[in-house]
Amino acid sequence: MSRIGKLPVNLPAGVSVEILPGNVVKVKGPLGELSQKVDKDITVTMEGTELKFTRPTDSPRHRSMHGLYRALVHNMVVGVSEGFEKRQEFVGVGYRVDVQGQLLTFALGYSHDIQLMLPAEVKAEAAQVKKGENPVLILKSYDKQLLGQVAAKIRSLRKPEPYKGKGIKFVGEQLRRKAGKTASAK
Repeated sequence: MSRIGKLPVNLPAGVSVEILPGNVVKVKGPLGELSQKVDKDITVTMEGTELKFTRPTDSPRHRSMHGLYRALVHNMVVGVSEGFEKRQEFVGVGYRVDVQGQLLTFALGYSHDIQLMLPAEVKAEAAQVKKGENPVLILKSYDKQLLGQVAAKIRSLRKPEPYKGKGIKFVGEQLRRKAGKTASAK
């Protein structure tokens, strides 16, 4: 049995779940509303305040779908009740970000500023920068998949380079650093 798939999804107070025809699970909570189509072979049942997922056989396909859809629905429940947050750090001289509503403006060492429009579900704020510290961008959303996609897009604007570590990185991310060139001994 899948270790993830066999765990029930507990529903916190204020979160309601509907299982619609076509095996679509719709989750509604204080922060928003999400829906996910579940594979037709996986059975979703509601028992009290718990959602349970069962699979028909132990074939590799059914085993992988079992854990996958349980995890996706669990992320939806956590998202609409608590929300998710990602923090990105801008490492480099002159690197900064300005937030004006849903429009982000980045200064990343290019000859021009880069502007990015955020989806309506994602909120952004720039943390106050003290002298000598790197700017930090805080992204919040109730949709974990969309939040990760937006954060990856922002990181791709200037990936951290391995020599000095300049670029956009996630807070707490460990970068693989390389030693620079050394003078050849003659």
